Amino acid sequence: MIFEQVVFFFLAAVAASSAVLMLLQRNPVNSALFLILNFFSLGGLYLTLRAQFIAMVHIIVYAGAIMVLVLFVIMLLNLGDGRRLREVLSFKTYIGIGCSLALFTELFYILGMKGRMPLMPLAPNAQDIGTVEFLGKVMYTTYLFPFEITSLLLLAAIVGAVMLAKKKIPE
Repeated sequence: MIFEQVVFFFLAAVAASSAVLMLLQRNPVNSALFLILNFFSLGGLYLTLRAQFIAMVHIIVYAGAIMVLVLFVIMLLNLGDGRRLREVLSFKTYIGIGCSLALFTELFYILGMKGRMPLMPLAPNAQDIGTVEFLGKVMYTTYLFPFEITSLLLLAAIVGAVMLAKKKIPE
């Protein structure tokens, strides 16, 4: 139990620090690499919460596929000139700083209330909820109709994209 908490707080610290470092980098490639570190630490957080399937899908989809696309776009745009990336302090920046301060104030308030609030016990089947078998069983029994509707919508989107991309043949 104490080991899980240590790992959880370590991964949370890595996630928070990599997110801050991602925002503070001037080089977009370094920023993307810190974002990948953030994705891996979030995947580890999912593992500590016993959501194995979500953790693996998160790492495969976000750290794998999405970040390859982001790095490809960064390299394609060739954002090497730092003068184009500079931003002046505007009204939006001050609003963002104010919202961040409000968020951190709320976070410290919640952490201060930790000792006064009772901890909720885990569900008896918490170990099984994050597994592929459990998600598959729920998806193909309880949520079968929404799953099928989603698959039909995706099929319609694919057919529409192919029809729009199809070149017109001159007659």
